[in-house]
Amino acid sequence: MCQKAAVKHPSSQMPPCDYKPDSYQGMSKERLLEIRKQNCHPMTMKVTYYRQPVFIHQGHMQWLWDVDGKRYLDLFAGVATVSVGHCHPRVNEAAVKQLKHLWHTTAIYIHPQIQEYAEKLVSLLPEPLKVVYLTNSGSEANDLAMLMARLHTGNYDIITLRGSYHGGSPMTMGLTSRTDYKYPVASGFGCHNTMCPDVFRGVWGGSHCRDSPVQTIRECNCSAGHCQANDRYIEQLKEMFDTTVPHRIAAFFGEPIQGVGGAVQYPKNYLKETYKLVREKGGICIADEVQTGFGRTGSHFWGFQGHDIIPDMVTMAKGIANGFPMGAVVTTEEIARPFGKGLHFNTFGGNPVACAIASSVLDVKDRLQENCAMVGTYLLTELAKLRDKYEIIGDVRGKGLQIGVEMVTDKVRERNHTPPNTNKYQKSKSDSMTCAINFM
Repeated sequence: MCQKAAVKHPSSQMPPCDYKPDSYQGMSKERLLEIRKQNCHPMTMKVTYYRQPVFIHQGHMQWLWDVDGKRYLDLFAGVATVSVGHCHPRVNEAAVKQLKHLWHTTAIYIHPQIQEYAEKLVSLLPEPLKVVYLTNSGSEANDLAMLMARLHTGNYDIITLRGSYHGGSPMTMGLTSRTDYKYPVASGFGCHNTMCPDVFRGVWGGSHCRDSPVQTIRECNCSAGHCQANDRYIEQLKEMFDTTVPHRIAAFFGEPIQGVGGAVQYPKNYLKETYKLVREKGGICIADEVQTGFGRTGSHFWGFQGHDIIPDMVTMAKGIANGFPMGAVVTTEEIARPFGKGLHFNTFGGNPVACAIASSVLDVKDRLQENCAMVGTYLLTELAKLRDKYEIIGDVRGKGLQIGVEMVTDKVRERNHTPPNTNKYQKSKSDSMTCAINFM
């Protein structure tokens, strides 16, 4: 109700909230920060946002409270992970109930929760995606998907898009095409990236390319129903096939909308044409739904459905269990068969608590997908008005509640597309910055 009221009556004030958080009684902020600096991995300080860090204490639905009792509207959702709201009553109930019965046993034994969840999950996917492997994270899921793709096809090379993020494990680091997530060690052999079809920052773009309520400020002379930018990006992919990889490949990994890369949307037919070319090369097509899945894009439950495609494998995590550690790979019986020739075992994957929580997430009937479409479209159109008003905002893009707002230093240059460097991922950090809205 608060969300709908906010849509109907825009205000600088947050809607009221009847929920009263517990009073914080723990360590001082100074002591927490001291321990973080001294005893936690140094990377935690590198990713600690804000000059004055936020000390989170409690959450309820879309709200967070810090240790001082200040309330925040959570647009980040724990890195696009809290899919039905913090401490959702139904999810809490399922977690507590399962904790009282059985915390942990492995998938070696038959416990009801894993079968019940697998059945629910595949009912939401198109045929022939019916075989489920449960993991603990998106990196694990993508790591497993790489292995399965290579076993099934008998090929090795895998293609991703520049700017993509598919995980931080030694294997998935090769899929990930962003310098910030790379280390100077051997990783991800056989992984290649092709030009990202970014119609705002890329070499080619236009004003009718995206499946979004908001298009770019770039102009084009494309005829109705035809995107010249898409043709050019497909030519880049074909050139990769001709010059970089063997005649037969293992897979193509693609996010329906790039998440970490900046909520980047591709031309409308790009993934459909890419899937066709990849399959002609003997590869399978893998949709990374870690950020786009579970209704977030509003129009569909899965991001790939908005591209009118059916992948051979789908990986997912984040919103799958509302913040509880879990991931999954769903594929076909044919692709899963070669994997059964060896022995694969995951101690915690598919544990009873994770499955009970994930199952309860699918049971939540709060019209979340409809909310993503309604609130997301409202946000996009209102943000586009700010883009038209302020020179610092170069682009507003996205679908549902996967939204990117890109800040620029020279809007005229972006509109006319005269960048200092045609490879956008080699530009200086001061040249552009994208912030994302991840709230569901």
